[in-house]
Amino acid sequence: MNNLPPPAVRIEPATESGQILLGLIGEGIGPSRTPRLHREEGRAQGLNIRYDLFDLIVMKRTVADLPALIDAIEAAGYTGINVTHPCKQAIIALLSELSPHARALGAVNTVLFKNGTRIGHNTDWSGFSESFRRRLHGADLAHAVQIGAGGAGSAVAYALLKLGAAKLTLIDADLARAEALAVRYAPLFPAATIAAAARPEAPLREATGLVNCTPMGMAAHPGLPLPAALLRPDLWVAEIVYFPLETALVKAARACGCRVSDGGGMALFQAVDAFRLFTGRAPDAERMGAHFNA
Repeated sequence: MNNLPPPAVRIEPATESGQILLGLIGEGIGPSRTPRLHREEGRAQGLNIRYDLFDLIVMKRTVADLPALIDAIEAAGYTGINVTHPCKQAIIALLSELSPHARALGAVNTVLFKNGTRIGHNTDWSGFSESFRRRLHGADLAHAVQIGAGGAGSAVAYALLKLGAAKLTLIDADLARAEALAVRYAPLFPAATIAAAARPEAPLREATGLVNCTPMGMAAHPGLPLPAALLRPDLWVAEIVYFPLETALVKAARACGCRVSDGGGMALFQAVDAFRLFTGRAPDAERMGAHFNA
């Protein structure tokens, strides 16, 4: 059995003058559309963007290797990176500053390297909010049930409460994690009822909508985050997984007659906001959406 440690992290610096280096850290991120979104919007604005993937699985790394990986990326001259599962919370300890929203959420999906500092932002919540407003306009927010209370889940819960959810029930197999998120947001949203549970069956009986904030449905984590029999036509259903766009949940919800938003909207609009942070330029959301759909 080979017990040798993985080789030291080596990151290639810019290969062209004026090149802007960006990247994404996570697991199972090979199908991500984010690199093309940033490259194509950069090209349209006269910017030379190189966007790299740092897949922990491919690199034979774990979250424990984040410190060395971030050090190497920063030393190579990157402007910033996006962060996805399972690193959105673990990366916080490695940052110098947090934006107010990232601090409130306790999760980061965008990091800027600037003048020797590492600044953490969260564009997941704003991306989900914009997608929800566009795709599920007028949806009943009397009681939203959210499955998953991790890094992405904290952003979506924040967005749902900002959007006006009267009641939010957080479901997580790790009940303590769901309870901790409920406690975190209770003083920020005193008008809302925020509950936690380990299973979705009872909360869904009175729910008006459902959001999946787990990795279930990703190419690397196929399947449904809950039994399909719990779906019913009067529920709206939102997914945050976007590779593939047609997750098992999206397919089952559409077959049931639910009003559905796939994960593409959140992926698109978080990238729109991240592009603005990375470049200081206003992106064209419609153009980025065309690149995403292509």
